[in-house]
Amino acid sequence: MDRAVFFSTQAGRTIEVPRHARARFGIGDIVRHRMFDFRGVIFDIDPVFANSEEWYESIPEEIRPRRDQPFYHLLAENEDSSYVAYVSQQNLLADPEGGPVDHPQLSHLFEQFKNGRYRMRRALTH
Repeated sequence: MDRAVFFSTQAGRTIEVPRHARARFGIGDIVRHRMFDFRGVIFDIDPVFANSEEWYESIPEEIRPRRDQPFYHLLAENEDSSYVAYVSQQNLLADPEGGPVDHPQLSHLFEQFKNGRYRMRRALTH
């Protein structure tokens, strides 16, 4: 299988990625967690798991996601707080509410909310 390699500073290691990894969601999309009660806006995507081993091992084995799928960085919110989350594709659903997310860091990354999604600031795109 044709693979690419990159160094993940978050994981502190080299990650191998299939060249044809497919992300179901895109940057600016609003999603909801399949099992836990939170939603968020995607601000970055890893084509496969690229976090630390400690983080991965901290997830209970019976609900631990596969590594070989996209993982999404979210500006997340629930009823109590706002935070940054790292979630596997298998655990995300499109958010049926479609309304804006209330996160204090949102304006640092995104310009506007339009047609059910956020547009990333031009200065942050390549």
